[in-house]
Amino acid sequence: MDHLSMVEWARAQFAMTALFHFFFVPFTLGMSFVVAFFETIYVKTGKKEWKEITQFWQLIFAINFALGLSTGIIHEFEFGTNWSTYSWVVGDLFGAPLAVEGIIAFFMEATFAAISFFGWKRVSKGVHLASSWLLAIGSNLSALWILIANGFMQHPSNEFGNFNIDTSRLEMIDFWKLIVQPVAQVKFLHVVSAGYTLASIFVLGISAFYLLRKKHVEFAKKSAAVAAAFGLVSSIFVAVIGDEHAYEVANTQPTKIAAAEGLYVGEKGAPIVAVGIPKNLKATEVTSNDEAFAFKIELPHMLSILGKHGFNAYVPGLKDLINGNPEYGIWPLSKLAKIGQEARDDLKAYHAAKEAGDKAAMEKARNDFYSVVWTGPEGLKLRKADLIGYGFFEGKNPDLIHPPVPPVFYAFHIMVSLGFWFILLFIWAWVAVVKGSFENNTLLQKLAVLTVPLPWVATSFGWMTAEIGRQPWTVFGVLPTAESATPIALANVQATFFMFLAAFVILGIAELKILFTVVKHGPKGAH
Repeated sequence: MDHLSMVEWARAQFAMTALFHFFFVPFTLGMSFVVAFFETIYVKTGKKEWKEITQFWQLIFAINFALGLSTGIIHEFEFGTNWSTYSWVVGDLFGAPLAVEGIIAFFMEATFAAISFFGWKRVSKGVHLASSWLLAIGSNLSALWILIANGFMQHPSNEFGNFNIDTSRLEMIDFWKLIVQPVAQVKFLHVVSAGYTLASIFVLGISAFYLLRKKHVEFAKKSAAVAAAFGLVSSIFVAVIGDEHAYEVANTQPTKIAAAEGLYVGEKGAPIVAVGIPKNLKATEVTSNDEAFAFKIELPHMLSILGKHGFNAYVPGLKDLINGNPEYGIWPLSKLAKIGQEARDDLKAYHAAKEAGDKAAMEKARNDFYSVVWTGPEGLKLRKADLIGYGFFEGKNPDLIHPPVPPVFYAFHIMVSLGFWFILLFIWAWVAVVKGSFENNTLLQKLAVLTVPLPWVATSFGWMTAEIGRQPWTVFGVLPTAESATPIALANVQATFFMFLAAFVILGIAELKILFTVVKHGPKGAH
């Protein structure tokens, strides 16, 4: 019980840090490019007003950039303090992209941020513009490497990683395949385009705020025009790549997509629940999907189309993923857990034989550990070693193998709903800008202002969908969350939780106060 309490507190601390850090990340990703766009227009036109526009939005970007950097450092330290077992088991593989992020992306950001923020009067226009673009590229490369690392956690593969029986650790075998894994690439594109959408809404909303107050009118009109164009393209791309992301999740993390849609019993032509109130039920006790909701409105066949690219394709539910479904080749949890436990036994037998100097027993245990239990299309092979994490669930409550449905369902649906609202808002704003009516459309301006905080809500719920939806795993199918934590005193985690909470509250208040002050003073004298 104490161990589980410690795990839950460690998860709460990590989630708090991640969500607070994630308030800054998408804004940094998007605003870096927005600033580069504005400066490009300034360099092309040579007009002073575009320089003032660039410097104003750059000041806001710089404030966010500094705070985001500090919270990110805290985040990485938590891998060593609260999740040292995880760091030990997967550090060789997980740490590689983070190391590249530090060596390449972080140094790009640090170098070109200095020139971009402080070099207006020290370098030429061309050098300064190049620095702004390289800062934007560096910021987004940073996200790429982090999401490659996260993509491995979401979908580990023996194509790029191998569990070494001698060291009891996951090790890299193909760095290139780790980089190009589809799960990581679509996640990266989804996250960065969401960041572009967030930044565009922020610029559009602040511009609308100035127009409502009849202040800085020309500044606001020009800023809104760029934001509406960039935001329209970005928000549509979020939806398009989100469709591909859903397909990848449905085929690599079926429990996540089932929880996100409240699908307990697998169906052909499975619908998407557009609106619903799911019940918190045990998957093993549900007999139909209708009883899983207090209320729902469905879109027929849409989950099969999005998740499997087939009108009547079969999508497994949580109950199928626990009990198995031979018709569709789905193994029951009991079989996975049995194989996983056998892998754990082979690992123990190998090290016992190694200690005793019994080479024959070592070889037998090794062969058993790496034996192939399933061969798929294109020569894909699944070995006992790849299922070792399931061994921790043998004899356990089978409902522990999937995430809680209501949190994942609500987080996913709020994210998607807000995404569609952003597209509609940008279409409306872009049409108004083209017609020259944005300046006088007070309804659109008010809605733009009210929408400013919503992208942060959407990105936070998107991250919650990804991370809560991965439970009960830190590395899906390989390492359970309950086995990943550092065995330290509960009081230590609780103490640091409240210390970080206090620090984040203070930093958050400081950030908002500074931003409100900058927005209040407007573009004049931004630098």
